[in-house]
Amino acid sequence: MPEQNSKIFAAYRALGVNSDHVPCVVRYNKNHQENYVITSVGKAFHVYKCSNMGLVRVSDSLEHEITSLAADASFIYASSKNKIYAFKYGRKIVKVFEGHESDVVTILPFGAHLISLDENNVVIIWSIEASEVYLTLNFAKESFRITALLHPITYLNKILFGSSQGSMQLWNIKTSQLIYSFKSFNSPITVLKQAPAIDVVGIGLENGRIILHNLKFDETIMSFVQEWGPVRSLTFRSDGNPIMISGSFLGHMAIWNLEEKRLVAQLREAHGASVDGLQSLQFEPLIVSSSADNSVKVWIFDMSDGSARLLRHRSGHSASPIRIRFHDQNGQKILSSGLDSNLLCFSTEHESKNKSLGRASFNKMETKKSGLKFDQHKMPPIVDFASCESKQSDWDSIICIHDNLRMATTWDLIKSSMGKHKIDHQRFKDSERLFSSVMATCCTITNCGNFCLIGYSSGHVDLYNMQSGLFRGSYGCQTAHDSSVRGVATDFLNLSTITCSESGEIKFWPFREKKKLNSNVDQCRSLLQIEENISSILLHRESGMLAVATDDFSVLVIDCDVKKIVRKFAGHSNKISDMSFSMDSRWLLTASMDCLIKVWDIPSGKLVDCFRFDSAPTSICLSPSSEFLATTHVNELAVFLWSNKTLYSHVSLKQLPDDYVPEEKIKMPSTNYASTEEHDAQEDMDQDDDVNSYKIYTSPEQIDLDLVTLSLLPESRWKNLINLDTIKQRNKPKEAPKVPKSAPFFLPTISNEQGFTFNTAKESRQANDKKVTSLNVFLSDFANNLLNSKNVQDYGALLDGLKKMGPSAIDMEVRSLSEEMGGSVELMEKFMEFLLYLMTTRKNFELANSYLALFLKVHANTISLEDDLVSALEKIKEVQSLVWANLHL
Repeated sequence: MPEQNSKIFAAYRALGVNSDHVPCVVRYNKNHQENYVITSVGKAFHVYKCSNMGLVRVSDSLEHEITSLAADASFIYASSKNKIYAFKYGRKIVKVFEGHESDVVTILPFGAHLISLDENNVVIIWSIEASEVYLTLNFAKESFRITALLHPITYLNKILFGSSQGSMQLWNIKTSQLIYSFKSFNSPITVLKQAPAIDVVGIGLENGRIILHNLKFDETIMSFVQEWGPVRSLTFRSDGNPIMISGSFLGHMAIWNLEEKRLVAQLREAHGASVDGLQSLQFEPLIVSSSADNSVKVWIFDMSDGSARLLRHRSGHSASPIRIRFHDQNGQKILSSGLDSNLLCFSTEHESKNKSLGRASFNKMETKKSGLKFDQHKMPPIVDFASCESKQSDWDSIICIHDNLRMATTWDLIKSSMGKHKIDHQRFKDSERLFSSVMATCCTITNCGNFCLIGYSSGHVDLYNMQSGLFRGSYGCQTAHDSSVRGVATDFLNLSTITCSESGEIKFWPFREKKKLNSNVDQCRSLLQIEENISSILLHRESGMLAVATDDFSVLVIDCDVKKIVRKFAGHSNKISDMSFSMDSRWLLTASMDCLIKVWDIPSGKLVDCFRFDSAPTSICLSPSSEFLATTHVNELAVFLWSNKTLYSHVSLKQLPDDYVPEEKIKMPSTNYASTEEHDAQEDMDQDDDVNSYKIYTSPEQIDLDLVTLSLLPESRWKNLINLDTIKQRNKPKEAPKVPKSAPFFLPTISNEQGFTFNTAKESRQANDKKVTSLNVFLSDFANNLLNSKNVQDYGALLDGLKKMGPSAIDMEVRSLSEEMGGSVELMEKFMEFLLYLMTTRKNFELANSYLALFLKVHANTISLEDDLVSALEKIKEVQSLVWANLHL
């Protein structure tokens, strides 16, 4: 079914997705001497560089979710539904293996073959080169249901199968014969892993046991018990240390010493979900782990007790984000709060700039002691927050409201942590009625960053100082409203405060004339009552436009200057989850739980765009420059970015009916985008990559024939050619060089094979003294080449020769063109043809003009006496004038 595209927004990419439940794969590249970890992210996979966890590849998206991953020296394999795809260069699909009737659950590369297992317990061995089925094995689920595959090292053509019945079978895939059946371990096998020792494999069982078994003698060498339930993953260090690491479904990791046969250390809460993937890096004290909590981590074994610590990681929300807002005016930072109680900051520029502000906690010190998994101080998720970058370097710049909680918290983006203040008014603590029933419902920060306002379900609206966290006053007589406060906002200059209640009251207050709580004066400046109940509000500070979402699924736009409703938009069929204004307040975007986002044109009051999703949007936000639209959705871990097509192309915004609903759903953006993040052509993982397969862009020699092109030579090589005489005169020494004292005797020498010998041939010396060389007989190499030049290739060689010369050498060559210096009129005419060629092609334009100026300065008198030279000079002048005229235009 084709997707319905938005007229205004195009899918750009998804942020904050790193891993899912599919076990990760590590791949070593000998050419780059680098390890790469491959993780699944739904319908695509990521490839990270282990040395810095930089994202170097994002694969093409598949039609369905990836179920398993594998890799060899040539390809990366990913199974989806009943197909297996082979990716080249970590991105492009080059082979598809079709033959399974049910979904593929496990794949294993095996030399020139690929082994796959599906849900029907059918094993297919493929020929990778031919993409054909080599062998099919059918197993009965009742007697031997396969759960794990392994190729034991040094076992030629042998594959080891583990089953849910607890037994193992060793098969020869070349002869398709069962070689040996191992006894049952009385528990389903969850994982098989090759140990560093030959003939030994590690076996993880569902009852928590880990067995090291010798295949050759069918003997158990040793066994361990993991107390956290089933063994989810297993790996061995490959740097010579006898260490085994196991992962559990609870997110814990255990480190075992195989020589001492004991537990060395525990890494509790290494992940927030099951440790699905565990891989050791070849010949390094490092392991990589991945989990369904949307994180991939690298651990290093450098602790004194033999334990490991977290070296580097990539992580995002482990539960769906529910609130997003752009923090800065450049639209480069997106703050996101999720159901996991975490507050994250995503960068639209580069993944390396993402950071986590941590998880909300009532007591951070106690949380560190108890750990995140069993944290008794975890706060509810953040459902609303506001931020301001004005004073973020001085004090906390974010205020957050939590689900069903009265207390508000401050956060520091610069320090990437919770702030110093937990705001809770004393009135709620003193009153038994208010203590248990009141909760904070909305918040905002003033444009200056000095104050925050918090609205409560009791109708109170309080003002606090962001720097000190102190209470600065309340609005209204006792309470600002008689019902729950649904929204609070301040204008651009902090002149007025706007509050609204669930019952439909919208009040406008003077910001600086707050009264004490016990005051009997209601200082409300004006009141606007609407018929419908209010669910939320959004103020566009620059224009003073206030958007009000009501419980009847409509949106009202109020002009705060005249305190009147100027627009009403009705078209959604479910609760409005969020709203966003464009930079110029021309558009209003509304998101609803009916899986729609609608774009309303405020001046015309019409719907201009609407797009539909698979899952309902929970929060939307346009960047301050309207360049990107950020969205979050139900049951999605990513923050999705959409680019505004109106900024780089013409878009016809034809009006749509208010109740318009697209028939088709828009396709969500993937984590891939136009260019990968690090050295796209250099960071390829494939060992057999052809360098010539990459098309490296090279700038053309000349962009356009109507433009002039410079040589880019240093100015010292051409700028002062016409002033060379002046420079030499200025650099002339003040005193003549002194004649050295005569030596008492002089014996000339001749160099030969034996070294140096004295020259006693007086006659030869006298003959040489009488020999006189005439300067008019010989021409330089440049002059000879110029005289013999006949085509464009010859002119190119002449220019290359001049480019290599210094200013003095060029001056000498130009002066040698005259008859007095051994040249001729023909030679001068040839040089002028050479200059005409440079002017006509418009290349090396500054060199041509510099050479021409020097030529005219030296030979002006000769040119004026020769008609052929004058004619050639007129042609040069005509071309030069035409070029300069085009440049001025």
